[in-house]
Amino acid sequence: MNDPASRVRIFDTSLRDGEQSPGCSMTPAQKLRFAHALSELGVDVIEAGFPASSETDMGAVRAIAREVRGATVATLARCHQGDIEACARALEGAVHPRIHVFISTSPLHREHKLGLSREQVLQRAVMGVELARRYADDVEFSAEDALRTEPEFLAQICSAAVAAGARTLNIPDTVGYTTPSEIRALFEYLRANVAGAEQAVFSAHCHNDLGLAVANSLAAIDGGARQVECTINGIGERAGNCALEELVMALRVRGEYYGAHTRIDSRRLVPTSRLLSRITGMAVQRNKAVVGQNAFAHESGIHQHGMLKHRGTYEIMRPEDVGWAQSQMVMGRHSGRAALSDRLQTLGFALDEAQLNSVFAGFKALAEKKREVFDADLEALVLGADKRAARGHRLARLHVSTGVNQDSLPTASVQLVDADGATVSEAAVGDGPVHALFAALARATGLALEIDSYQVSSVTTGDDAQGQASLIARVDGVEVTGSGTSTDILEASALAWLDIANRVLRTRAAGAAEPERRAAAIA
Repeated sequence: MNDPASRVRIFDTSLRDGEQSPGCSMTPAQKLRFAHALSELGVDVIEAGFPASSETDMGAVRAIAREVRGATVATLARCHQGDIEACARALEGAVHPRIHVFISTSPLHREHKLGLSREQVLQRAVMGVELARRYADDVEFSAEDALRTEPEFLAQICSAAVAAGARTLNIPDTVGYTTPSEIRALFEYLRANVAGAEQAVFSAHCHNDLGLAVANSLAAIDGGARQVECTINGIGERAGNCALEELVMALRVRGEYYGAHTRIDSRRLVPTSRLLSRITGMAVQRNKAVVGQNAFAHESGIHQHGMLKHRGTYEIMRPEDVGWAQSQMVMGRHSGRAALSDRLQTLGFALDEAQLNSVFAGFKALAEKKREVFDADLEALVLGADKRAARGHRLARLHVSTGVNQDSLPTASVQLVDADGATVSEAAVGDGPVHALFAALARATGLALEIDSYQVSSVTTGDDAQGQASLIARVDGVEVTGSGTSTDILEASALAWLDIANRVLRTRAAGAAEPERRAAAIA
């Protein structure tokens, strides 16, 4: 689908509206780093900030304008001379600068926020657009609280903005009040009643107060919008904004229905989402569409059986297309024999029917006690059913100490037992107890892991709660996950590290043995 008329421009406001969300503030360096990520993702417009709000924001926008290429860099301003001039200074050096001016237009805002009449609001809007055009050819006009503005006045002020030089007209649902049918009808009305509408791109900016931001944005596209203002992970004021990843994939998966497309590289969605979470510290909920950990995870036995037959039975898009490595079969009390057998084969265990029956019985008993059964648990079940299947290192002893001054360094010592029953002991120092622990394990196994993510969380509640450590590591360019559970979080961390290490070592051993098996078969 290459028709220019069907392309929807993606205007990302994570660095402006998103950063205004409590808990999501970023340093200038973090904003620059994320702006580069947005450019790599393929967004059309990056709203870098509100320069008049602070010197910090001014500095961040300046750095982004100087360095980021491949996307339009926009700044926000009220229809005030000082705001607009601040935007112009901040955008010096930008290849594609845009000044985005706004003013409130609804009766509620006119009376209680601005204390202005319709005519005064109209005059300020025209002044703002005309002044912005002195500094930038690309000017966007927003009518704040547009969805609660009288339609005829909205058409009048948009007509005036186009006549003054605006080439993008943004119609924001500032408080997340509208519904899909209403916003679609409004865009159709404006396109028919704004003088010079054919000269402008209509844009939607929907908030999520009623959970309708994505639905409303899609309806606006139905009504003729060809720009959508959104954020990664849907961050933003109050309940947030339209989630970029959800909108993009809705247009991708339902392309024939909407007849619209974007230029977003969807394979960058998950990495960009994770980067934002690391920068802001705001985690994505597990069941978040597209980028949540459960978005491509299946636990139900019926679903898992269907997935093993054909992924299309329960997935409408490929995880690889949005940046996930693959779908996940989560092993829990709802999982069935087919999923267990497939997971054991992935872990390198080939069991006959009797062995599988024995392991499945143990798995069901364990799944009633644990929320999720991890690979290490499955390996332990198999080892209990067949001692000959024992492969990998087992943690026998662990000692970790930390230090709070220069006289004592964090140290860790471990003793592992390998598949043949031999023991190996190693120790190491580190920047902290976990760093020292992982260094000692690396020495003991001879395997270095590049850790991308390390998290510890509580599986249950209470003083005796188990800690669950989760690791994401990169080995030979491949992302591998591991987890461990214990009432001691350092032991859980060691088990998570060994979970990955044993899997990697077992896979390498299986690969090395394959040529020998083939040679034996030929002989």
